[in-house]
Amino acid sequence: MNMKLNMIQHNCTHSSEGTSCKCGLCCTKITDFGVTRGGTEILRNVNLHIHCGDLTAIIGPNGAGKSTLIKAILGEIPHTGKLQFLDAKDEGTTNPSMGYVPQKLDLDSSSPTSVLDLFAATHTRMPIWFSYPKKIQERVRETLARTQAEHLINKRLGTLSGGELQRVLLALALDPIPHLLLLDEPVSGIDQRGLELFYKTVSTLRKEYDLSIILVSHDLNLVAEYADRVAFINNNTIECAGTPQEVFSNEKVIQTFGLDWSKRYQSNEKDKVDNAHMV
Repeated sequence: MNMKLNMIQHNCTHSSEGTSCKCGLCCTKITDFGVTRGGTEILRNVNLHIHCGDLTAIIGPNGAGKSTLIKAILGEIPHTGKLQFLDAKDEGTTNPSMGYVPQKLDLDSSSPTSVLDLFAATHTRMPIWFSYPKKIQERVRETLARTQAEHLINKRLGTLSGGELQRVLLALALDPIPHLLLLDEPVSGIDQRGLELFYKTVSTLRKEYDLSIILVSHDLNLVAEYADRVAFINNNTIECAGTPQEVFSNEKVIQTFGLDWSKRYQSNEKDKVDNAHMV
């Protein structure tokens, strides 16, 4: 399915100078979004804005439709409602680029395919058993350096640890730098050290490139630490959205996850937020 993109006029206000954002995309606007498959309504009335430079985390119980939302944005499944991409100028953008990191990638551990082979396949038609030009190797190494993975360039894909593979896939999603980066539970099954490294890397990239990032995650502690905004999906829609402080202090989120996060953020009574803005 090809996504239908709307041309909309918009002035960027992300930077203090009001100049164009580095990524060229200022906002992804999701309005009255819905997905129905096989007669079953999975998402309805979803409204969400993701601005450049913001990491927006999508949380919710299993089966709430988080991955479905990502796939619909990617154009893999049909949807109702509007999906609009706004740039920093008076012209809309009709062809935004997207980077995507899936939950997992099943690989044959016996395959001789290396990290370099994987990247080179996107840059050249040369069969992978040939050697690559030096400029290709340099580009791949520079791309891997964005995620602290340049030392993995010659390793076979099947021998990478879970954390190493996700950093390689993240680097691949950033080549070239996309307008919008979509991460669908990209660190599922990775140990705590790998989790923290991945989140720190994503946070650094967000700041460096003014990236719009949508992250589906169950790692609530790391979401609370690194996300700019959080959207809680439940009962087929976004029930609340806002800052991590607002969302994790919302009664519905507390009931769903069995955690009261309000004390994490509350330094005194005037800073207490009782509920997120209901969408």
